[in-house]
Order: sequence, then structure tokens, then C-alpha cells
Amino acid sequence: MIDAGDLSANQTPPGDEDGQELIRQYAAMTKHRREQVYNVPGNHDAPYYDHGPGSWFQKWGDPLGENTQFSGVDPQRRPFPVEGTWERYRFTAGNILFLMLADRNDAPTPVGRGHSKDANSGGYPPGAVTRDTFNWWKQQVLANQDKIIITMHHHVLRDTTVGSRRGEGSPRYHGSSGGAEGSSYLYYIIEKDDPADFQYTKDAHAFEDFLDAFHQRHGRGAIDLWIGGHTHVKGPDDNFGDKTITETRWGVGFLQVAALTQHHSGSHPLSRVLTFTDGSDKVTADVYLHEASYKKNPIGWYAPASKTLPLRHKFVKPRE
Repeated sequence: MIDAGDLSANQTPPGDEDGQELIRQYAAMTKHRREQVYNVPGNHDAPYYDHGPGSWFQKWGDPLGENTQFSGVDPQRRPFPVEGTWERYRFTAGNILFLMLADRNDAPTPVGRGHSKDANSGGYPPGAVTRDTFNWWKQQVLANQDKIIITMHHHVLRDTTVGSRRGEGSPRYHGSSGGAEGSSYLYYIIEKDDPADFQYTKDAHAFEDFLDAFHQRHGRGAIDLWIGGHTHVKGPDDNFGDKTITETRWGVGFLQVAALTQHHSGSHPLSRVLTFTDGSDKVTADVYLHEASYKKNPIGWYAPASKTLPLRHKFVKPRE
């Protein structure tokens, strides 16, 4: 399972109570263990920057298994071992390379939540990564063109899936909080991560420019899928800005996968289930409804939203 972030539901930075609730929910699984869940932090999961970058996620989300006593993650029990840092890590399943990027909403305002002494305690919804993370991602993509590549970040890229064009995220999905123009996509690149000399580029479109240039040069996508979960859509048929929850751009399939809750932004709880078939160069993306709250549809698969997307390589099943 890939958990796309917003592990906490708090509007203010989460604490240990939120972490304990997260662990309680993961522990409810009956067929899978904690180590089979790979996660990234969302904008709701960030601490104030003076508490240390990613401190809450490192303790409770803990993709590297560095805080097992809190997170319950034993790195030796991962089905696919993790390499990297909490901020950017990778793992391989068969010939699929997963590149997992953390949202950095723990930065000073206007990029992130600000300082614990600031009046603004909620944080800005636009997505952010550091320049180092972008450079790591680019290097991984260029060095692994022989693999199926899936990128996971809490946010999608600009003008890809539903409501992700400049200004479309607010107020429909993300209220009228700070950074409204880029509230629904990966908007900031943090150039210098020093609170005393903090520097950033807004509406950076670094990923978009790279994917566009690669597609124009090679006539194919640089990666296969980009998965985000920031925008809690209004249902599997949501179409805003002439974009849906599944779109293709630059030869890349983009999926919006949120959300599992119905208590935020009027969402109808859903999951995206990806089916890879050994020897096939296609992936099926299905939608599962977890509540009978959408257009009187029962709990279960929602066929109208099912999509089949091409892959750049045939899938090779992981060895047992």
C-alpha cells in the first residue's frame, strides 16, 4: 500500500496524540503488516520549522524504520527494502521503481507552517520540495530508464489532474488560506533550507519543465506514473478545470487518489487500486468506494472511473 499523506487530520501541526491514532489505524489491518505500507508526509503532517524538519513524520510515519518503538516499522520486515532519507527515498518491486518525495510544509511562511510563535499556525497548502530533492529525483529518473518509474508526492503537478491549474484549488478544495494560487499542486522549490537565510522559488514548475523537455526530446514519458493525494476530490467523477482524477500529460499518467475520509472538503471515501500484470505493458487503475455516500452507489468498485494506462516497459513480477 502507498499512503499519499495527510496522515494527521489536524489543521495545526500534529503531536503525539495524532501519531498514536495513526498507529492505531494501521494496526487495524488484518491481512497485512505495518511494513507493507509505504508513506509520504502531506501538508497536514508537518511540524513548525523550529521543531525540526519532518520531525513528526520521522517519528510516526518512519519510512526508514529509525523509530520502531513509536512507528512499529521494522526495516528488516519490509517486503521491498527502502533506500534514502525520510525526505526522499526509493524502493523497487520487480522492475517498478518507486520514488517517494516528502512534502516540505514545515518551512517558514509563506512556503509552510511558519514558526510556533507566529499567529499563523495552520500552514499553507501548496506543495514544496527542496532543490536537493528535485535533483535526486531527476538523477534517479535518468539513471533508471530501463525500469517502470512511479513517483509519489502528496501533490500532483501543475495542470495535470482535477483542479490543479493555477488558482483552481482555492476555494473549492483548499479554502482561502495562504498561497491560494498554487494550493492544489507542487508549487514551491526550497532553494536554501536555512531559517536565517531562507530562499525559495514559487510556481517553480521544475518537474513540469523536465518532463516536458524529456517528452519532446524522446517522444515518450520520462516516468510512467505520478501519484498524488492532496486534493480531496468530490467523488470519482469529479471534473474541474476540464480535468479528472486520471489524466495523461508529457507521456505520464497522473492519478489523484484522495481521499479515505468523508470528513474533509466533502470527500467520498475512495481508494485507487493499481493492477500490474506480469508481461503486460499496461496498468489498470480502479476506484473502490468505501462508503455508500456517492450518488447512491453501494460500497465497492466504481466501474465508470476505471482506466487503463500504458507503461513504457512490460511489468516483471517480483520474485517470491
